[in-house]
Amino acid sequence: MREFLLASCLLLSCSWLETSQAQDTAAPSGDQTAALDAYIEKAMADWKLPGLSIAIVKDGQAVYVKGFGVRELGRPERVDAHTRFGMMSTTKAMTALAVAMLVDEGKLAWDEPVQKVLPWFEMPDPAFSRTITVRDTLRHNAGLGPEADLLWLRGDLDSRQILERVRELTPAYPPYSSFSYANVMYQLAGELVAKASGMPWDRFVETRIMAPLGMNESSATYASMKARGSDNVSAPYFEIEGKLVRVRDGSVDGVPAAGAAWSSAHDMALWLGFLLDDGQVGGKRLVSEKNFHELFRPQALVPEEQFYPTAKLTRPHWISYGLGWFEQDYRGHFVAMHTGSIDGRTSIIGLMPDAKLGVYVFGNADHVELRHALLWKVMDLYTGAPARDWSAELLELYAEGKAEQKKLETEADAKRVSGTRPSHALADYAGSYAHPAFGDVEVAVTDGVLSMHFGPLPENAGPLSHWQYDAFRWHSGDGRGGDTAVQFGQAGDGSIASVTLGGGDGRVRFERKAQLAKTQ
Repeated sequence: MREFLLASCLLLSCSWLETSQAQDTAAPSGDQTAALDAYIEKAMADWKLPGLSIAIVKDGQAVYVKGFGVRELGRPERVDAHTRFGMMSTTKAMTALAVAMLVDEGKLAWDEPVQKVLPWFEMPDPAFSRTITVRDTLRHNAGLGPEADLLWLRGDLDSRQILERVRELTPAYPPYSSFSYANVMYQLAGELVAKASGMPWDRFVETRIMAPLGMNESSATYASMKARGSDNVSAPYFEIEGKLVRVRDGSVDGVPAAGAAWSSAHDMALWLGFLLDDGQVGGKRLVSEKNFHELFRPQALVPEEQFYPTAKLTRPHWISYGLGWFEQDYRGHFVAMHTGSIDGRTSIIGLMPDAKLGVYVFGNADHVELRHALLWKVMDLYTGAPARDWSAELLELYAEGKAEQKKLETEADAKRVSGTRPSHALADYAGSYAHPAFGDVEVAVTDGVLSMHFGPLPENAGPLSHWQYDAFRWHSGDGRGGDTAVQFGQAGDGSIASVTLGGGDGRVRFERKAQLAKTQ
């Protein structure tokens, strides 16, 4: 395993690891386990988290697999080790593993062009379309910006439609020159898995990964989870205006390879055990040692601003992305980790391979960062590190982040020009606006109120309130995401010709269909 740790750092010149020694300790005693129980329960109250489940694997054994709190506020049913939660983006590790298994079989190759397998796929840059590789789909450096997520967030495009529209996106940066998290590219990896294996991504994951590991409480998609009919499922919550509100289940089934899987703490203990046993289950390999280790080799450096804020406390010497894994060092150990988030639920996975230690945490409230606190609490507890109150420290850290965000919003509000009016009557803004990748945005006037909707989901519809001049604020859905800046633009004749999400500096501009017809 030490060779694995060193190999993972080859691209980063981590020579300091050659002299570091793992400070492994035995599993905590009964008293320590009781203390961890109490710590979690107090931390949940501090973070206002209704329900949580956690799995810890050490030295090949599941040493702590428990549930805490309730599945749904106002009801008595408790979260237990078998309660289902969304895995969200921690699913990406399974997609990367699926690719590695197919590389073993000679059906894919890490550095072969995507178009060799999927001739129909095109990137915005025609030259890059011919050279983008299988590996590139998994390491977030192919040039797509975060706005690409609008392709699946609109809710009415299937996976093939989403990927076919990638060619219409505006690159955020030249390929390989930066790092930007891109869910859509993981769905491209899922399409590669389907084409090379002859079965859909979800079937591959369920039959080739979950079934051999005995993960009988896991499903590759939300639809599959619902079809099984279990009632032991967590309810999702989002804090809106200071109150936890139950929200509609969010589905990632439009881009399933990016984050659609569902599981339980019980099954995550099996998954952790497999990962910590070098890709083996019961002494049988699902993937070669070489290609398993490839998943954890640093593939791209991650800018500090795109890494977890917890780095301010863990103080890593380096941060990178492998294939489905964020990576850093901590107290002389290599740590691979990843979070998962969708409205109303959270997850996190962490591996410390040289200590044979892994942890997985589920939660049922949006972006409650107790998940990070428990990951580092477990890492310390099982390696003999000095005790520290990670929950209290991260509460303070994230409170500071919220305060800074509030300060920026206040500063932006102060720049608003008061007393202005829209340049046109509200009816003049109504109409259909189109983007070649993202489809249509509809603006309408109802009872004197301007509103906008983007696709069929209720979360993407709501009123527009005037801000200044031709700038508005869009209050979509139940308001969980705050207000979005919207800027209308004029044509040369003064008519309303466009609407841009994100305000005047936004990247996503929709052209009015009537105006487009005039210029075509």
